[in-house]
Amino acid sequence: MTEAPTSRNDSPVDYLLELDSLRVGYESRPTPVLKHITLSLKGGETVSLIGPNGSGKSTLLRAAAALLRPTGGVVRLAGKDAQLLSRREVGRIVAFVQQAPERASGFRVVDVIAMGRAPYQGTWMRSSPEDRSAVESALHRCSLDSLATRRVDTLSGGELQRVCIARALAQQPRVLLLDEPAAFLDIHHRRDFELLLKEVVASERIACLIAMHDLDAARRTGSRVALLHEGRFLALGSSEDVITPELVQRAFGLHGGFLRERADPENAIEGHRD
Repeated sequence: MTEAPTSRNDSPVDYLLELDSLRVGYESRPTPVLKHITLSLKGGETVSLIGPNGSGKSTLLRAAAALLRPTGGVVRLAGKDAQLLSRREVGRIVAFVQQAPERASGFRVVDVIAMGRAPYQGTWMRSSPEDRSAVESALHRCSLDSLATRRVDTLSGGELQRVCIARALAQQPRVLLLDEPAAFLDIHHRRDFELLLKEVVASERIACLIAMHDLDAARRTGSRVALLHEGRFLALGSSEDVITPELVQRAFGLHGGFLRERADPENAIEGHRD
């Protein structure tokens, strides 16, 4: 029998990420962006989050990272209400790779990756042997060893995205949130990323929620798929049950034979971002 995953300083918990009847809205919008979203993830599980533009994928991830305060419901991280945790405590549980990463001008690649260790460091931000080991591991896992001393403002979009993924891995999170992480990666690095993600989630028992437009990648990556439509889950379950011609037609407005016609797995939906 497999033991339940644990947060770093707490007793075992059944779920590392829980969204319980979550509602999120903005003052500028008359209706909520997210409505009664319920989802629970255990360690070692990846859920692919798909849906049309404007369905609320990025908002859901930001709420799960405790960057947005819910207007209803609750987000629990390792069994604790996220709104009751400090940013340092959240940072020791959650790593979030956003959709459009910012360039930390003047910093080297290794310096940016080392920023992922901030939740574990004191006021003077002194690196421990554990910090250095985590950074070196992240550099190697994301094939960035040769770029370690490069300034991030000289990198391509794909290289910068890999740096952001490496920073998240250096953070050694229990929950990993990814918003279109492969958007700027070429085919080679996309495949490498998918393999790396599966290895990390399985070996480190991370709960991973990843938003994407590529339906084929969603099938390959997620142990479950969540289809978000107009702020609600239209479907949640196995890829076979969720990525169907009927549901794709309903959510994306595509004709029912769309999935059957696509023979080339690289021809994925690559829509604009939320």
